[in-house]
Amino acid sequence: MITLYGATLSNYYNKVKLVLLEKSLPFTEQVQRTRSTDEAVLNATPLGKIPFVRIGDQTLCESQVIVDCLEAMHPNPPLVPADPLGAAKVRELCAFMELYVELVGRELYGQAYFGGKASEDVKAGVRERLTKNLAGLKRLVKFSPYIAGPAFTLADAAAFATLPTVAQATKAVLGEDLVAAAGIDWKPYLKLLAERPSVQRINADRKRDLEAAAAVAKA
Repeated sequence: MITLYGATLSNYYNKVKLVLLEKSLPFTEQVQRTRSTDEAVLNATPLGKIPFVRIGDQTLCESQVIVDCLEAMHPNPPLVPADPLGAAKVRELCAFMELYVELVGRELYGQAYFGGKASEDVKAGVRERLTKNLAGLKRLVKFSPYIAGPAFTLADAAAFATLPTVAQATKAVLGEDLVAAAGIDWKPYLKLLAERPSVQRINADRKRDLEAAAAVAKA
């Protein structure tokens, strides 16, 4: 049995959850907040980050490591092409989105989603780097109809976690959706993904937990 630890409001958590659902793997979910100082948690995820998983008596952290492990352990249905170069191209997209888009955009999340405040220097730096990096991503994406080609792959799980989150953060903090401004038409693509039962489940669970959090805040 697989246990997924984290929270439905985390985009990286939902990336792993999406792969679990796409592969129809049995799993349970355990709420775990980030930055835990509990020793048991730190033994599984040394920086206290989410998500992490327990598979049998072993734990794994880092979302891409987790989904790559799931793909290796449960290759059907496949979420990477059979040929090594095709598989590498999918993982190239995953790496590019995480390193050059998500991790840069994440510097705005405190203001966009959690009531913080980004400095003007941070905002200017993020705008400059994302403008350059998203132009690079545009050269890699296919949208035919999925991000790496005709089949849903691990790259779509990464895109689901990255593109709307960064687009909404830049719109909220910088006043401009930098993903769309780079010519990456992510909204119709997200609508396509939303037709999948796995994405519908994730969106419903996230909505449920957002509403619950809002109710607690009002109380």
